[in-house]
Amino acid sequence: METAPKKHVQNYVFGAILVLLFFLVARLFAPFFSVLLWSILLYIILSPLYGRIAKKFDKTRLKGRILQSVWAGVFALGTLMLILIPLSFMVFQFSKQIIELLHYIQNVFYAKPGIVHEIFESIAGFILDISADQVHISADEIQRRVLQFLSSGLQGAMQFSSNLAKDISSFLLNMVMMFFCLYFFYVDGYTLATLLKHTIPIRKEYMETLSSKFSEITRNLVMGYIAVAVIQSVAAGVIFMIFKIQGALVFATLVFVCSFIPLVGCSLVWWPLGILLLLSGDIVQGIAFILLSMVFISTIDNFLRPIFLQDRIKLHPLVIFFAIMGGVGAFGLNGLILGPMIVILFLTVLDMFLTEHKIEEG
Repeated sequence: METAPKKHVQNYVFGAILVLLFFLVARLFAPFFSVLLWSILLYIILSPLYGRIAKKFDKTRLKGRILQSVWAGVFALGTLMLILIPLSFMVFQFSKQIIELLHYIQNVFYAKPGIVHEIFESIAGFILDISADQVHISADEIQRRVLQFLSSGLQGAMQFSSNLAKDISSFLLNMVMMFFCLYFFYVDGYTLATLLKHTIPIRKEYMETLSSKFSEITRNLVMGYIAVAVIQSVAAGVIFMIFKIQGALVFATLVFVCSFIPLVGCSLVWWPLGILLLLSGDIVQGIAFILLSMVFISTIDNFLRPIFLQDRIKLHPLVIFFAIMGGVGAFGLNGLILGPMIVILFLTVLDMFLTEHKIEEG
């Protein structure tokens, strides 16, 4: 019979081995983190639809298992096509339009120097007024900095375009890996989720709560924030193209980003564009642009978000905004989901801990 000290030593050794192996496993899967993350998110969103079809198959028979595998492949391929086709079009068009837009702005600077200088003089005066005569910056200095920014932005955009061709092979490889991930998630998703639950050493009911919370957060974040932002950016792109705004896709992408900002949101993009249309001399077109943008870009948010969320995410919009911005800063594109998800899961785990602490205190 082992003595207590030996048992403690054995537990520490096993604990150290477990931690070491955990970090080694994490190191092995780290290069595929983005592929796994987005495959899991897509699976969570689409699995209810796949489940309605898959439950019709008798998995105890060979025919049922074959049909399940076929439909899993169809769903995996369809999911990728749903993402790959529009994403490829948008990336290439975005890089093309941003170069054209920067060239267009540079040409305006040189074609109408008098008007541009007057605008910068107004900006310099505005800065002087709001700073209580503390910040003195000339119109020439503002113009020099803007031109420097445009030049560096143009070089960066061209570099981005040239890098696209180099990254195509890596992108296609990731798509292939995502296809296999989605396929096996659709076929064995429940088994894999159950295996993961058993590997985490916490109480079963807490694990069930965390897993259901994870699925709920994923669906609500995607539908309540990402999907609404996509709809707003698509509406913006259509309106911008109707009014022949130079770089319509670039500004539509900015609408997607600004949709996460509380209070002002998408108006940060379409208001300045509307004012520029008014200043260009076409008053009717400028007013029509502002009204359409107000109704179909900004106001649509007030209708869609409550329908999708229905108060399921009980976090202040300011917390969500900083969580998304912090997530993007820390994890890149993955942070759109990871940022808010980390905050919500942290609050959930904190609530579990406090509940457990109260139970232990009786």
